[in-house]
Amino acid sequence: MTRMSYLEASRRAVIEELDRDPTVWVFGEDVANGGLFGQYAGLHEKYGPRVVGTAISEAAIGGAGVGAAMAGTRPIVDLRMADFALCAVDEIVNQAAKARYMLGGQSRIPLVMRMPTGIPLASAAQHSNCTEAFWVHTPGLVVIAPATPQDNKGLLKAAIRCDDPVIYMEHKALWRLEGEVSDDPDAVTPIGVCRIAHEGSDLTIVAWSEMVHQAVAAAAVLAGTHGISAEVVDLRTLWPWDFAGVRKSVEKTGNVLIAHEAPETGGFGAELYATLHSQFGHRLRQIQRLGAPRMPIPFSSALESSWRINAATIVAAAREMLGEQRPAALTG
Repeated sequence: MTRMSYLEASRRAVIEELDRDPTVWVFGEDVANGGLFGQYAGLHEKYGPRVVGTAISEAAIGGAGVGAAMAGTRPIVDLRMADFALCAVDEIVNQAAKARYMLGGQSRIPLVMRMPTGIPLASAAQHSNCTEAFWVHTPGLVVIAPATPQDNKGLLKAAIRCDDPVIYMEHKALWRLEGEVSDDPDAVTPIGVCRIAHEGSDLTIVAWSEMVHQAVAAAAVLAGTHGISAEVVDLRTLWPWDFAGVRKSVEKTGNVLIAHEAPETGGFGAELYATLHSQFGHRLRQIQRLGAPRMPIPFSSALESSWRINAATIVAAAREMLGEQRPAALTG
């Protein structure tokens, strides 16, 4: 194990996969110069034509990625930000997501589209969006949102090896986050398996990406100040999501709070809410979702702070849900 940043963990993943598989290559805006955030630093110098800078055209980048995948390579396409990926919607939604089905399985699309997501400080409405619900809604796409350096290495490697198109969403605010990361080039985090980020018995908080860290911080406050034991489930993969893993936690706590950074209206939390409610019905004591307001993200840091879902808002929502009661686990 080596301690490294979330960014460096992803860089190591790309290096290991470039070394392992000659069909893997990288292209996109800025990648030959190290990438917008530095996640490809030194790769063009080492791998030459396998790390390719492109013109500023997300549609062209997306289309080339689909074609390259269909031709037998495993491209890692960098779209700089999730906000900009919307310029490549036709290539992703109508081509990448559908090709394997429409061609009767004769072609596969082993394509990774990296699109950093979420709110970095004071980046305003066009550079701060969480678009995961749109991609989850699209049949044919795998959607991944890692929260830790270890998962940003292990899941990116899994995404590169996947035979289906993967929307890979790293949070912009996590690049400098440090943690222990496996040095084993064969250590791959399985797609579709959640993890327990914090154990608890009174309340299940379901989160992903940077919100996992807010939920863990909230769980510490809830336990230390309010006597509420919260379990935090990090989904890691949004599609397919690990229903069995979430169910195990919900059966233990009987209460669910779903928290995400994206607007609450139409957010992926609504899908989780509906699925869990339909499965557990009256046996669930309480279930709520917590998301941002449906409004453009402000540039002002003060307004942005009031817009964000964070540890404090999670604590407030959990206290409102549970009050002073101590819920029992689900029965019958």
